[in-house]
Amino acid sequence: MKSVALFGGTFNPIHYGHLAIAEEIRSKFNLDKVIFVPTCFPPHKEPADLAEAKQRSIMTYLATVTNPSFDVSTFEVDKGGRSYTIDTVRYFHQLFGKGIQLYFIVGADMLMEISSWKNIEELLKICRFIAVPRPGYDIQKIFNQYFLASENFTIASELLDNISIENIPMLDISATNIRRRVKEWKSIKYLVPETVEQFIHNQKIYL
Repeated sequence: MKSVALFGGTFNPIHYGHLAIAEEIRSKFNLDKVIFVPTCFPPHKEPADLAEAKQRSIMTYLATVTNPSFDVSTFEVDKGGRSYTIDTVRYFHQLFGKGIQLYFIVGADMLMEISSWKNIEELLKICRFIAVPRPGYDIQKIFNQYFLASENFTIASELLDNISIENIPMLDISATNIRRRVKEWKSIKYLVPETVEQFIHNQKIYL
């Protein structure tokens, strides 16, 4: 059976932290593909300096094109509007059919709200979640606080069975800091791939 992980996010911009996590998960879970899925508009939060969806898609492609195990999907960008995980997972579940194990990579910060996601019960039936660290978030503490103490014991139990907590090594890089550095005319070299750095500067993104 083939296995594919979806890696959704604003990727505003994509950086080496995202790429390192994706490669670590690909290797650890022996995945056939990691598919990066840039959002058009995130459903829960929207940064004031959110780059255009097309620009974020191009940056994601530039960052991943050299890795044959990485792909980029513009499903959410092409669909437009706010993005909900259930719509994306349904699309790929239908696209790949039953002969595939589908995973969805989420950051530690997402664990605080995942139990309230749209159609979470259906999501848990058609994919497994892989939770990964984020700078400034204690993934185990969040998990204990939001799941083990959850009032909805049925959802909490299903989440426990369908989420893999991965305390993998991570690079202390944040997109927020990168955007701030661009605004302050500071170097972002070695925080993002060179092609992404050039694209940001050429397109004058985040200024």
